[in-house]
Amino acid sequence: MSKAIENLIEATKFALANRPRVGGFPYLAEVLRKAGVTRNVWSLPSCQSLYLTGEGPVVMQGSPLVNGAVDVPTFDEQAIIKALRVDQAGESTFPQFLDATWLAGVVRYEVDLEARTVAYQGCNGEQYIEAYPAVNTI
Repeated sequence: MSKAIENLIEATKFALANRPRVGGFPYLAEVLRKAGVTRNVWSLPSCQSLYLTGEGPVVMQGSPLVNGAVDVPTFDEQAIIKALRVDQAGESTFPQFLDATWLAGVVRYEVDLEARTVAYQGCNGEQYIEAYPAVNTI
């Protein structure tokens, strides 16, 4: 196992064990940033996640949201914002958040851990960008 994978796994374990129910994403992002992750790129609906780290890039393959051929939902910024607010309030699980963003037409999202922004992208170049707050992870 590479140093990049070890760092990522340890940081993720720490974040998941200590993050608050409400506002959990900024906490996770800050722990990852402190562990050397600069960007995290999610591809939906495949649930492939690419982490760019100081130790090297790491890809993680999650369980896909769909199987076979499916139509891509239309990009819906208001539905994305609703999915974000539900998640930010601690009222959804991460798999539920992924489902909701996919259904809102997101095919990719990119977290810039240095700028503290997330860009949600549709298949036709549509984009919604949202900043998230800095937090203290102790």
